[in-house]
Amino acid sequence: MNRHLDALVRRLPALDACAGDIESAFSTLRDCFAAGGKALACGNGGSAADAEHWAGELLKGMLKPRPLKGASHPSLPPRLAERLQGALPMIPLTGFLSYHTAFGNDVDPELVFAQLVWALGRPGDVLVAISTSGQSANVCAAAEAASARDMTVVALTGASGGRLRTLADVTVRVPARETHLVQELHLPVYHCLSVMLEDEFFE
Repeated sequence: MNRHLDALVRRLPALDACAGDIESAFSTLRDCFAAGGKALACGNGGSAADAEHWAGELLKGMLKPRPLKGASHPSLPPRLAERLQGALPMIPLTGFLSYHTAFGNDVDPELVFAQLVWALGRPGDVLVAISTSGQSANVCAAAEAASARDMTVVALTGASGGRLRTLADVTVRVPARETHLVQELHLPVYHCLSVMLEDEFFE
């Protein structure tokens, strides 16, 4: 078991039940990024905040500074090459305010994430779908669109997994059912995944 995942399970023994799925989520994201792909993340309410938070951990240094190797970026001015950091591309679909209000008003608010997945996703990318119940209609629609785009779907849910579990390739079902308790377990899971990915890609 990865040392960070082992430490997570020792801190929060309840997560041992989904350790194998966390490893599968890591492998899926690792392979996507290694092939030059990106991740798209979505969720509602607190899960929307988690999508933004997780993206923030991947788009800049988390535990490591991730300096750029100057020789491999000769087109960057020195002042940028010295300060920019290595990143793993995750786009939170929870932003795009003008788009969300326009599409939700003009077309269908249930499909706001699905439209973004269709517009921005490419084969080989990963959709990170976060839903405490696994029943969020707009997140499930995004998962359907991702599958149609030949993307892989990684879901974070509560214990039941809901409908999202049937639509995802990998589902991390944390052992809780109440929304706030599920969210309390989602954060250490994606923090652990972020550190595992940082170790994988940045010395």
